Amino acid sequence: MISFTLVITSLLAATISAQSSDPLQKYTISEPGINATFIPYGARLTNLFVNDKNGNPQDVVLGFDNAEDYIRNDETVHTYFGPIVGRYANRIRNGTFTIQGVTSHIPQNDNMGHDTLHGGRIGYDQRNWTVVSANASSVTFSLLDQAFEGFPGNVVTYATYTVSAGPTWTSRLVSIPLDEPTPIMLANHVYWNLGAFVDTAGSRVLNHTLHMPYAARYVEIDNIEVPTGGIGTTANTPLDFTSPKQVGRDIDSAINGCGYNCTGYDNAFILDRPRGSGPESSDLSMLSLSDGSTGIKMDVFTNQQSLQVYTCDNTNGTIPVKEGQRHKGGTGVVEKFGCIVIETQQWIDGINHPEWGQDQYQIYTVDSEPAVVYARYEFSTVDT
Repeated sequence: MISFTLVITSLLAATISAQSSDPLQKYTISEPGINATFIPYGARLTNLFVNDKNGNPQDVVLGFDNAEDYIRNDETVHTYFGPIVGRYANRIRNGTFTIQGVTSHIPQNDNMGHDTLHGGRIGYDQRNWTVVSANASSVTFSLLDQAFEGFPGNVVTYATYTVSAGPTWTSRLVSIPLDEPTPIMLANHVYWNLGAFVDTAGSRVLNHTLHMPYAARYVEIDNIEVPTGGIGTTANTPLDFTSPKQVGRDIDSAINGCGYNCTGYDNAFILDRPRGSGPESSDLSMLSLSDGSTGIKMDVFTNQQSLQVYTCDNTNGTIPVKEGQRHKGGTGVVEKFGCIVIETQQWIDGINHPEWGQDQYQIYTVDSEPAVVYARYEFSTVDT
């Protein structure tokens, strides 16, 4: 009997031979009011244009004009500009977990070898994905993970990106384990700046208004940003965005909450949806973000139960913005707090905290439902 894994491997091999093998080829999809560009290297978003309050298209994501610069960046500072991260996004304590009595050890590529970040040394962000399908408004990539980085078993993932009128960008990541039980937690790792660097204020996200109405709790972390097992409440802390406020309002008080000697945000917010909305429902906006310089607003809808929010606390002006983001009043570089990352995912390191009850959302088998990460980004403009 031919194994399911062998069939999938053969089908993907045939697809790879039929499609472009250039991992840096750009694929642009568009609909009125929005266009987005991707490359197979990391199934990565490189550009996303939406109109500002004056009707001018603005690129609201960070990255590089030259696709080869993504590889150079990954070989040096490894910023994770725009890719899918996995097989397990975010951090794993000691790079170790146990499933059904079997312990796995993943390369510890973070904090001088104390934990695993975004899937190990060569995660999904550095893999060459295959283009399965592409048309004017949608592109689909696939990746066959053959026990990469020591994760158990083989997993096939499909990433479909679609733009539609609204304007809206939708990301659907579907992962299917082919043999062994395994943790799966993917995320899009996009750096946003809705100010698009149009002026001095728009060169940082401190004036962005952020609202996470259902994020009254967060995952507590130690000084290297690994979960301790504790769950905190955001009320009366700088982490409270349950009512709209500017990102910079309390940021100077957010000390050591994003790691040792760090000021800013790099935190996993737990999404507690209201009654009438299921734990994996995508019917409500989980996060709203808007900027005064451009008037661009983004609402995030997702089926995930957590949002990791990082305010680019470590950027220092050494990375230039893209050519289309260089404006007369802007800085031309990515400064500290010059961007914000929003990862839709499950509770970080949940595989090492069974007391959280996250196993059903993070551990998958050949007879379970697939792992699905759904995220929808709706754009509009607001008067300022």
